Amino acid sequence: MREMIGEIAAYFAAGADAYLLALREHIVISLISLCLAVLIGVPLGTLCVRYGRAQKWLVGVFQALKIVPSLAVLVMLIPVMGTGVRPAVTALVLLAVPPVLINTVAGLEEVPFFMLETAEGMGMTRFQTWTRVRMPLAMPLMLAGVKIAMIEIIASAAIAAKIGAGGLGGIILTGLGLNRVDLLLIGGVTVAALSVAAGLLMDLLDRALLRYKYT
Repeated sequence: MREMIGEIAAYFAAGADAYLLALREHIVISLISLCLAVLIGVPLGTLCVRYGRAQKWLVGVFQALKIVPSLAVLVMLIPVMGTGVRPAVTALVLLAVPPVLINTVAGLEEVPFFMLETAEGMGMTRFQTWTRVRMPLAMPLMLAGVKIAMIEIIASAAIAAKIGAGGLGGIILTGLGLNRVDLLLIGGVTVAALSVAAGLLMDLLDRALLRYKYT
């Protein structure tokens, strides 16, 4: 154990800049993928609720895509997009859209009908009903979907190093190639810590946006 701690300390003493670069790349790739997943998943979820016929095939398509392993998606995207950040982000977005989409649909559909009727009785337009009643009431489930997507993205972004997109996966792959347990621990523990931190951050956001739940 003491020897392992010494190896980890030696790595940070010699390669702190490389570690910080990999950490920054991992965070940037994850944030870009999450933002794109939300920008795709929330409007599609709203579309599914507003036009019921679209729900079955839209949800089905993205659920089917989620079944395909991210590494397999990366391999399939290489002939089209080459290597680097773009195919990695595309694969992560395909992974993250389903929880955002499904939770958006579930949240919007669970809004009590009498509240929508009350809003209409007060003279609200359809747009006002959606923006002032339906979306705010659906927000808890929508945020839960975003939280799931964020954690999945951070955990899966490690495979981005396979196609030269950088990130903490590079440290893990190097550890596997050189049979160095210290590198495996550094990369794996950092990814796990980022996932936990992301979950805590989403919990804080939930408390800030939905204070009525905690009062």
